[in-house]
Amino acid sequence: MRTSDLLRLLLLAAIWGASFLFMRIAVPALGAVNTAFLRVFCGMLGLLIIMAIMRIPKRFEGKLGWAMLLGVINSAIPFLMYCMAARVLPAGYSAILNATTPLMGVVIGAAFFDEKFTLSKILGMIAGFAGIILISTTGESHLTSALVLGIVACLVATACYGFAGFLTKRWIGARGGLDATKVAFGSQLGASLFLLPFFAFSAPQTPAASWQLPEVWACVLAIGFLCTALAYIIYFRLLADIGPLRTLTVTFMIPPFGILWGWLVLGEQINQGFIGGSLLIICAVWLVTSNGFSKRPAVNSVVNK
Repeated sequence: MRTSDLLRLLLLAAIWGASFLFMRIAVPALGAVNTAFLRVFCGMLGLLIIMAIMRIPKRFEGKLGWAMLLGVINSAIPFLMYCMAARVLPAGYSAILNATTPLMGVVIGAAFFDEKFTLSKILGMIAGFAGIILISTTGESHLTSALVLGIVACLVATACYGFAGFLTKRWIGARGGLDATKVAFGSQLGASLFLLPFFAFSAPQTPAASWQLPEVWACVLAIGFLCTALAYIIYFRLLADIGPLRTLTVTFMIPPFGILWGWLVLGEQINQGFIGGSLLIICAVWLVTSNGFSKRPAVNSVVNK
């Protein structure tokens, strides 16, 4: 893996770490369904603007339907699950649970996509979860029955992410590839259409005053244009360059960023396990990505040759 790939993983982790903060602010005002829909809709608009500025031709080579279906699995369902979790989980908790994605990827890959377990991956999983446990158990949040549904929602989301990384390779890469921006746009279009009926039912029931809060709209725009449009371009490009499992290790780096943004924006205190947990997570990323560290992936999963 190149240094530029690692830097893009860090940037993506910083952006997605902020998304949990934005959801925590927006969801109590607008509700889970409204927030999830506005996120993917703004993401779709942002990608459309980027495509227009960059003059990317809107030719999908027969893969638009696959990209849209991918969006349901990789965006609509996970975003809705995380928005539901944001109603009951403390800030940063969803970011910590989000780090189960690489484990889901390893298990799902072995069960359905002929991926093999290696000692490096197993040690990486252990180190990653040790870091997550160290961060979470030294904080202020404690597991109660009220948090169980939120935790389950997060785990459903990470399972979707685990499947989506491999399905991108199968549905897009194995069919000749497609520009990362087009895949991201198609996925957000599919997610928007999937969530639209739920939004049409939910929006009229939301108090009018909730729609008039400027800080809520600032979070919605940030989570749509920054945490979705820009982030998914980086994400799909990484899938093409370093493969699904290595890209999924970004979720090991999201918890430290999620807690860091909470400290900077909301004044939350960094707990005693933050530094030690972050170091363990960095070690986990290295272990999981070190297999074939110097090799390029055999299949270009998203981008045309």
